[in-house]
Amino acid sequence: MYEGIVTFNTERLTLRPQSLGDFAEYEMFLASDRSAGMGGPYDKRAAWGMFCHDHACWSFYGHGALMIELKATKACIGQVGINHGPLFPEKELGWLLYEGHEGKGYASEAAAGMLDWAWRTRKLKTLVSYVDPDNLQSHAVAKRIGGTVDPAAPRMDAEDIVYRHLPPAV
Repeated sequence: MYEGIVTFNTERLTLRPQSLGDFAEYEMFLASDRSAGMGGPYDKRAAWGMFCHDHACWSFYGHGALMIELKATKACIGQVGINHGPLFPEKELGWLLYEGHEGKGYASEAAAGMLDWAWRTRKLKTLVSYVDPDNLQSHAVAKRIGGTVDPAAPRMDAEDIVYRHLPPAV
């Protein structure tokens, strides 16, 4: 069992543990059409289950989700995390941004920070990102952080494009 949820900084962001105060905005995102690429929209019960899953992964696997907070304003603008468990064929690096924060490089910065942490601290050997075929912004993020399409990777949704992430060669 792993109890320590981390907090760390990137150039413009603080990646920090979830708090109960984060749930309302998270729920609004999952209730919106913006969550369609993740199987949504979701009702409150499903959103709460996903929020709790994100937190529980830390205890079960030593990794999970972190909220993305702007250093300059302390505004929470989304989430990045490593998902695992019976719903995921492999450890998945995922991200989401709340409306109005796209196109500024925040998702790439947060995902790259989480990758660096996964390689250095948790010594993970591989991660995947499951991306809806129509989510062009997430395809761009996956490529920007070094992901390559892995057509042979197992997936939950047959239509997802799977990007494989590997640690840098040393």
